[in-house]
Amino acid sequence: MEILKNVLVVLHFVGLASLLGGVLVQIRSFKTGRAVVLPAIMHGAWTQLVTGIALVGVIEMADLYDSNNAKVAVKLAITVVVVVVGFLNRKKDRPAAWVVPSIGALALVNTVIAVFWR
Repeated sequence: MEILKNVLVVLHFVGLASLLGGVLVQIRSFKTGRAVVLPAIMHGAWTQLVTGIALVGVIEMADLYDSNNAKVAVKLAITVVVVVVGFLNRKKDRPAAWVVPSIGALALVNTVIAVFWR
């Protein structure tokens, strides 16, 4: 189970890289309001959601360590918001100017929570 957990962690990081990479590649577009929800953002958000849920399941099933359920709930809620906002705006040619920066900020907040909340 430890190997499965490690594989899921790597895939979780790949999802984060895709999500933040899709946002960062559009930083210049933030000023003009032309940033769009790229497929990379959606793929990364879905990957984060699925691998995060799978990670918690594997950790609980294998009893690898005690997971912090409050932390998991907060991170899950943030990830669901990212997926929903991205999903609702993915086909728009010009989504609201706040959409893509907010997705990036929420992904960054989720990373900070993962690192600092013990």
